[in-house]
Amino acid sequence: MNTTLATRAAMTGSIALLAGMTMISTALAQDPDWTGNPSYGSQHLSAGFTPDPWTLHLQAGGSNSVSSHLGPGCTGYIMASSPDLDLYYTAGSLPLYIGVESQVDTTLVISAPDGRWYCNDDFIGLNPLVLFQNPASGLYNIWVGVHGSNQLQSATLKITELNPMR
Repeated sequence: MNTTLATRAAMTGSIALLAGMTMISTALAQDPDWTGNPSYGSQHLSAGFTPDPWTLHLQAGGSNSVSSHLGPGCTGYIMASSPDLDLYYTAGSLPLYIGVESQVDTTLVISAPDGRWYCNDDFIGLNPLVLFQNPASGLYNIWVGVHGSNQLQSATLKITELNPMR
């Protein structure tokens, strides 16, 4: 009987430890809050906008690890409490490319008008790019993250309708 109580106590302690570890890892990964005030403001662009590309210099990254349950390619560290930029886009017939250029490994997390999350890491070297082949008109909440580090890093967000691979 004492052996059974000791075994149950050990199992209960193990379960409590596992639950505590799960809560710690969950606290580190926070879903991005698309309703927060964007750190770098809002931008309204309509199909055929000029100059193309539209660019924004910013500090990428933050203290929150991106949760991979948002979708494939979702990784890095962002400031989850608010997007970096709210893009209000009026679509036309051209695709929409949202990318980042930086000297460090950056990532992108985007909440699109269709209610889905789109992420990318390392599309062109260490720079991310998300392509919307047939973009919807509406609000795109954009976070620029840093892969593997919670240190802020200089980056340039680029929004274009022209193929950045040319």
